[in-house]
Order: sequence, then C-alpha cells, then structure tokens
Amino acid sequence: MYVTHLSLADFRSWPFAELAFEPGVTTLTGRNGQGKTNLVEAVEYLGTLGSHRVASEAPLIRHGAPRAIVRARVQAGLDDARALTLEVEIRSGQANRASLNRGPLKRARDLLGALRVVVFSPEDLRLVKGDPADRRRFIDDLVTQRWPRLAGVRADYDRVLRQRSMLLKSLTGRRTLDEASEATLEVWDESLAKLGGELVEARLRTLEAMAPFVTDAYLAIAPTNNAATVAYRSSSLGADPNAATFLPTKGTLADEISCARVPFIGKSADELAEVLRARMADRRREEIARGVTLVGPHRDDLVLSLGELPAKGYASHGESWSFALALRLGAYGLLRADGVEPVLILDDVFAELDDVRRARLAAMIADAEQVLITAAVASDVPSSLAGRRYVVADGAVTRDDSSGTPAPGGGTEDPSPAPDRREDGPR
Repeated sequence: MYVTHLSLADFRSWPFAELAFEPGVTTLTGRNGQGKTNLVEAVEYLGTLGSHRVASEAPLIRHGAPRAIVRARVQAGLDDARALTLEVEIRSGQANRASLNRGPLKRARDLLGALRVVVFSPEDLRLVKGDPADRRRFIDDLVTQRWPRLAGVRADYDRVLRQRSMLLKSLTGRRTLDEASEATLEVWDESLAKLGGELVEARLRTLEAMAPFVTDAYLAIAPTNNAATVAYRSSSLGADPNAATFLPTKGTLADEISCARVPFIGKSADELAEVLRARMADRRREEIARGVTLVGPHRDDLVLSLGELPAKGYASHGESWSFALALRLGAYGLLRADGVEPVLILDDVFAELDDVRRARLAAMIADAEQVLITAAVASDVPSSLAGRRYVVADGAVTRDDSSGTPAPGGGTEDPSPAPDRREDGPR
C-alpha cells in the first residue's frame, strides 16, 4: 500500500498543507524546524493513531487551534487500484473523530488496519538503551497493526490496571479485607487476568514470528558477526513469581514448549489468564502492602542480546543503532509476510549512521513499495535511494530541481487549501 495524497489542517506547525505522493522513494529535506518531520508524522498517525515523538496528542494540535485534521488517500498496491480515504480529527480535551471513505466511524481506533506504517527515527535508540516501557510499546504497537482489535484490549487493560491499582492503594496497610473490598478486588483480578492473557498471547505469537527477521536484518546491517536475538521476560508467568523468566525466540515453538523452566510457552490466552489469576492470588498480600499491581504484562520486557551478552549496557553505540534498525526492519518484514506492504518512514535516520550502515540500510529497503524520508542535508541520503526530492522551507514544499525529478502535478506543492475546518467537524 502507499499514500497518494496528504492533507493537513492545524496539525503541528502546519495551518494548512496539501502534498501529493507517489510509490517509491520520496525525500523531504530542509533545515530543522521547517516542519518536514511533521508531514511524515501525520502519515504515521493515520496508521497507528500515535506518534514516535510524543506520548500525548495535545502537541499534535497547532498552538491556539481547537483541533487538528489529518486526511490521506491510500492506494491498496501497485497492482491494486482500490483506494481509501482516511481522516482523523484530533480534538483537544474530547474524543477524536475518524472517518473512512467519508463515512464516520464509531471510534477512532476503528481506523486501525487501513494503513500500515513502520517508522525509523532517532528515538529508536531507546528500544535498546531505554526503559522496558519503550520495548513494550514497540511490541504492542506491532501487535495492534497485525490485529487491530487488540487496540481495544490494550485500552481496556490500561483502564482496568488503573482501577485495580487505585483500589490496592486504598487498601494499603490493611491486614484483612472486608467482604466488599474482597469482592471488588476479585472482579478486577478477573478482568486484568483475561485481558492480560490476550495481550501476552499476542505478544508471544508476534515475537516468535518476528525474531528471525530481526536476526537476519542485524546480520545484513552490522559490520560484525554477532547474532542478534530477542527474548520475552515475564516476572508474572514464570514458575517462580519473584524471578524473571525468559522466552527464547530461537528454534521452533515445539522446541520451546518442551522447556520446563518456561511453562507458559505455547499456552492459549485462556491458559495464560489462569496463570495470571494464580500469580495475583499468590502475591495479593504483597500487592496490598505496596499498593500497586505487581502481576501482568505491564511489568514484562523484551530482552535484546548480541551473542551471549545483553545489548543494553554492553553494545557499542553503532551496535545499538544496528539493533534498533534491525527491530524496525523485523517489524517491516513481519508485516510484509502477513501480506500487506507497509509504508516505510525514515525520519532523519541517515544522519545518525555511518557510511557502511547507510548503504546497507538503503539496500534492504530498495524494493519497498513506498519510502518517505526526511533529512536536514540531502547528501546524507544514499544516492542509491533515487526518487523524488522536495525542499521544505517557509511553510511550503517545493521540488528540489537538482533531483531532476518532476513534482507530482508539475511544480510546487502549495500548502493550501487544506481539509474542511467547519465548526461541525470534517465530513
């Protein structure tokens, strides 16, 4: 799939923007602060309903505006002329509104799955060097792209987790629970276990399928022979609830099922939920004493290893970058294996890489259906990624004449008109 047209209103720094795209490589260059990343971030948002730059949506709305509108036309493929129009209205302090082919959707998250996107950015270094939350978000975002309904499971899990943790905090210090508190806690236990089982099962299935792509991508990018592997660590599902256990992602699932020290491998969502219920019962006294939920996928992590050593703390800067790229390429390879070509976004990535890694990354993505690249300096982008190049400056997107490539429509991409901004919202 690929994006053929992007329209923005009050998104980030853009009061209005209209930009045509084509399949293949498109590079947006310009000085920092000109808004080139904002354009590709809008494409990312339509695919994931999130941003690699911020955790909340408030910064996505242009300062002083009550809302932002992002709209795109997406074609199914090079040999498939079917097209969709996706639109999201990001509303400050209110639920967002979305539409598909101009038809309103019940919830914004119902748009997920219509456009698949994989984003590479300088922030990806956090996947290797950052906190477990960064890695959990990575795997959960990939899970949601594969199975959009899991977005609802994630949202429900987060809601139940907040409610259960609030209850535990209110019970802190109690040696015994009254009947009402006991019953309420059991209700939250049941909900958290059921939702947690679904989420962990989806993570494990996704990780098992992605792991070979990550290993192969690292070998192709890094100028070393270290093997990159990904494992799943759970403090909730192991035989010892107080110790972390690992899910090795090497070998077949049948091999892993026989590994007695990780008894949850290969279990269904219902079976995983039963294990989570048992763990919560085992740790209830501790959870009440500490006033926090200690069991569940919100405490799990991905363990990244190079050879026999963990990447975090041992990998060099270049190795960490290679691993981060391998994770994104692994996600890209998995989505392609699922039968859908994602849009690849490389946001200011080449400036962070040496010449060897630049060339190897370029070779690996050369056959992508659509690649959107941002760069402050055009020379940072390998010449092998020939395609359309544009300059973003002073609120406009214009063709880079030195690229020798005609602009779609023949000339300047004028950042107006933009999507409808009527008070009753987009239609």
